[in-house]
Amino acid sequence: MVKQLKKQLADFSELVMFKHSVFSLPFIFIAMLVASYLKNGSGWFGWQLLLLGTLAAISARNFAMGVNRYFDKDIDILNPRTKGRPSVDGRVSNTQMIFFIIINAFIFMAIAYFINALAFKLSLPILLILGAYTLFKRFSALAHLVLGISLGLAPIAGVVAVSGEITMWSVYLALGVMFWVSGFDLLYSLQDIEFDRTNNLHSIPSRFGIKKTMNIAKVFHLLAVVFWICFVMDASLGLWAKLAVFFAAGMLVYEHYLISKDFTKLDKAFFTVNGYLGFVFLIFIIMEVV
Repeated sequence: MVKQLKKQLADFSELVMFKHSVFSLPFIFIAMLVASYLKNGSGWFGWQLLLLGTLAAISARNFAMGVNRYFDKDIDILNPRTKGRPSVDGRVSNTQMIFFIIINAFIFMAIAYFINALAFKLSLPILLILGAYTLFKRFSALAHLVLGISLGLAPIAGVVAVSGEITMWSVYLALGVMFWVSGFDLLYSLQDIEFDRTNNLHSIPSRFGIKKTMNIAKVFHLLAVVFWICFVMDASLGLWAKLAVFFAAGMLVYEHYLISKDFTKLDKAFFTVNGYLGFVFLIFIIMEVV
């Protein structure tokens, strides 16, 4: 029984690619830290909000990935890169995925209710946006931006949890996350360019080709840095926050360098560089508010 449970948990972890939570979690905490710092003069927002914020982020992401895997099953089964996913090879059934989606939506909305009134009001619209990415890529190349918006909601949720309002600096932070995520999703999508063209899937790489896609990704990442600078300035943050943006910009430059040199470095550029970027940003913000 224990062995079977462990295997099931491992299958669901693989289903939602739990390790990719590193992309959104740091920016939720960044928003919460800054909101608390500006509101109370201290970056610490309390153990209760730390727990609720973490659970909300995980359940929201589980919901989004569950929806994606459920509706993308017909596509994933055709793609050599994705046909080994638990949703495709039968390790996780359709019934289990539907239950997984419903329970995570319920958990997210319940947590939002206990955080504050605005968080609860926004919980359903947030879930609808999170589920939109899967449908968008079937008819629009703007799906990359929808994915960016989905992760860009993380800092908005963070500031709402602490302050009960949406501030301008959090919008700048969210826009930076949106263009950062959209940019690296463009680069990641390069490996599926031929598959997307063959199966009439809409993506910027399949529509514009490799070179133009890489240039668009550079523009997106430049915009990410610009909006992060606006975030630092609007929140009146100091040296450590400015260093956070500086190092994030450097890591994005390194990411594009890796991709331009060798497409076999795609995993390193996508997972390693972007995974570290959020945590480096978070560490510098902690230094700023402590």
